[in-house]
Amino acid sequence: MRVEEEDNMGPRGDGEVVLDTASSQQQQQEKLVIGYALTSKKKHSFLQPKLEVLARKKGISFVSIDQDKPLSEQGPFDVVLHKLLGNEWHDVIQDYQQKYPEVTVLDPPGAIQRIYNRQSMLQGLADLNLAECDGMICVPKQMVVLQDTTSSANEVAKAGLKFPLVAKPLLVDGTAKSHQLFLAYDCLSLAELEPPLVLQEFVNHGGVLFKVFVVGDVIRVVRRFSLPDVSNVEKEKVAGVFQFPRVSSSAASVNKTDLDPRVAELPPKPLLEGLVRELRNRLGLRLFNIDMIREHGSQDVFYVIDINYFPGYGKIPDYEQVFVDFFLGLAQAKHEKGLCVKR
Repeated sequence: MRVEEEDNMGPRGDGEVVLDTASSQQQQQEKLVIGYALTSKKKHSFLQPKLEVLARKKGISFVSIDQDKPLSEQGPFDVVLHKLLGNEWHDVIQDYQQKYPEVTVLDPPGAIQRIYNRQSMLQGLADLNLAECDGMICVPKQMVVLQDTTSSANEVAKAGLKFPLVAKPLLVDGTAKSHQLFLAYDCLSLAELEPPLVLQEFVNHGGVLFKVFVVGDVIRVVRRFSLPDVSNVEKEKVAGVFQFPRVSSSAASVNKTDLDPRVAELPPKPLLEGLVRELRNRLGLRLFNIDMIREHGSQDVFYVIDINYFPGYGKIPDYEQVFVDFFLGLAQAKHEKGLCVKR
């Protein structure tokens, strides 16, 4: 893969780097129709006027999919872009894929479903073959609590997890509740949490989170403030459970000049490229982001703590141009394979 350095990509906000692995190509001027099925919140955040203007100049149009009408009676579409939950929509889009294999669906519903469950989300990451990628990828020790949190203390001990533990809802369902984050310091505090949930061993990481945004072959990394480190004194003296705000909001941007360079340094490019390549292949997704942390005191040991489908790309500068280039790349690939939709 070819990597373009940040200073070759024009001015960017501090705390981010661009890894653009998309090859240059002749942009197709013929019309590309993208049908979208998004929640009103996602439509508002993603379909910004700048994106629509840039897309229109390249012959790309966005058409809203009417969920009250059969999908097969709408279009024709070259691409279907969606982020809706529920088994009914899952069945609709799967049936559509079977009937119209020439249409690109972003992304396959079966692949998306896997990362909506935090138990299956990180499975298999520990055995990724990244030996020559300038770093190590790990996942925190974790366990699932499906029912009674009052009796989960013994299970925590059996699983070998050490307090404090990060607690997250098991399922990601698009609600604010599914993104709640708690830190439990002792066994008794687990009874205050509502199952089903995932318990992850907390890893000290200097209070910095790396959000790795993926759009096809393009990788961008942005720093965000995260949960602060927990000292040994805190582990011994603090009890209870504490709720934290979402740590990855754009308001939590972090300037590397405010940090210890060992904490602020971005993950190595070869490691990011290898990780994203493996995840694209294993998950079957092209639009996702990875939340990563660096183990405190280490330069090359990183933990993947979360994966999200079709995240808030508005958090990264110039996402509009990234997506226009991505869609044009899809059109180019279809053109070369002779899979253009007939109109």
